[in-house]
Amino acid sequence: MKNILVIGRHPQILETVVRLINSQPDMKAIGALSDDEAKKVFGEQTFDLVLIGGGVEEKSEAGLKVFFEKINPRIKIIKHYGGGSGLLFNEITEAIYATKK
Repeated sequence: MKNILVIGRHPQILETVVRLINSQPDMKAIGALSDDEAKKVFGEQTFDLVLIGGGVEEKSEAGLKVFFEKINPRIKIIKHYGGGSGLLFNEITEAIYATKK
C-alpha cells in the first residue's frame, strides 16, 4: 500500500483527487487544505509521496518541502494541476517507483 498526502486549496478538487487515488487498491490518500493540516498529518503518519495540487502558493510549497524533507529526506514530492485521472496515476506511479535524486 502506497500512502499519499494530497495538498490543495480547493475543497471539491481535493476531495475528487483523494477519491480517485483511494479507488486504487494499492493506494491510500489523505487530503489537507492548509499547510498546518498537512504538517500535522505528515508528522503523524508515514507517506510514500506528497502530491501538491492547484492553489498552493510557491512560498507555501517551498516551506512545506523544507518541513517534509527535514522529517523524511527521501520523500518524493510532485505537483499535479489537473489533466485527468490517467495523467494523475501516471505521475504518481512514476514518482513512487523512480529513485529520488
